[in-house]
Amino acid sequence: MRHLLSTEGLAAPDATAVLDTADTLKQTLLGREVKKLPTLRGRTVVTLFYENSTRTRVSFEVAGKWMSADVINVSASSSSVGKGESLRDTALTLSAAGADCVIIRHPASGAAHRLAEWLEEDGTQVVNAGDGTHEHPTQALLDAATLRERLGDVSGRRIGIVGDLLHSRVARSNVHLLRTLGAEVTLIAPPTLVPTGIEHWGAEVRHELDPELPKLDAVMLLRVQAERMHGGFFPSAREYSIAYGLNEKRLAKLPEHAVVLHPGPMLRGMEIAPSVADSPRAAITQQVGNGVHVRMAVLYHLLAGEELTA
Repeated sequence: MRHLLSTEGLAAPDATAVLDTADTLKQTLLGREVKKLPTLRGRTVVTLFYENSTRTRVSFEVAGKWMSADVINVSASSSSVGKGESLRDTALTLSAAGADCVIIRHPASGAAHRLAEWLEEDGTQVVNAGDGTHEHPTQALLDAATLRERLGDVSGRRIGIVGDLLHSRVARSNVHLLRTLGAEVTLIAPPTLVPTGIEHWGAEVRHELDPELPKLDAVMLLRVQAERMHGGFFPSAREYSIAYGLNEKRLAKLPEHAVVLHPGPMLRGMEIAPSVADSPRAAITQQVGNGVHVRMAVLYHLLAGEELTA
């Protein structure tokens, strides 16, 4: 396939190739006063976001510009979507206007796949920047890049993913990718935040955090997505923090080498204590930095290099 829509089915050699390219790009740009490569000169990249975003949108824009692509940002609130234009018509408009790649974030699961189907004949490539509660493949790739930097390798490591599994596209993409790269994944959440069919993800599911901490090489905390919740999934923010928040006492239960991740934005004091978020054990800002290089690598493989197979 010519798109990056999912980590499910992404072959290990292709995922590793993206991570290796990201490492190469990072080293190439290291120490440069002007961070510019001519790799995608003449290419047009469009970010099409129907949901709010800081990290993903900015890092894709920076990635494109550092590779000399022309980057155009389109938000639903300021486009013809506000006048009732369909996603299909918006996509065809962008393709007709000369977009080589459309990066889409959309509240509907499967939106990126539909977009890729509509643009298949036009040759426009599509990157899924998050579709509903389905997937967020570049987030999983940047998380894997961060784990490789901190732990040396992903294979054989045990990764705990904690929190709102029900609404998390980050969790789904990470489970698929981390297992493909040889990691063992443990999912930890209250029963009310565990989706139906999670047994097919191929990961262990636990409901208590503390017994798992000493076994983990990394713990990834998920944002509690209140905007997707209709009804009570836990008694209160305080109760959630007591049961699943990563505080200093829980941090001490992790092995000394273990790393703390969070896709952001963080709910400090609920999902993670401020002192833990700002500690040397946390790689949260490192994830953001790696996100730029990983997204540069994805654009390179789609627009200038070898095609991905999923």
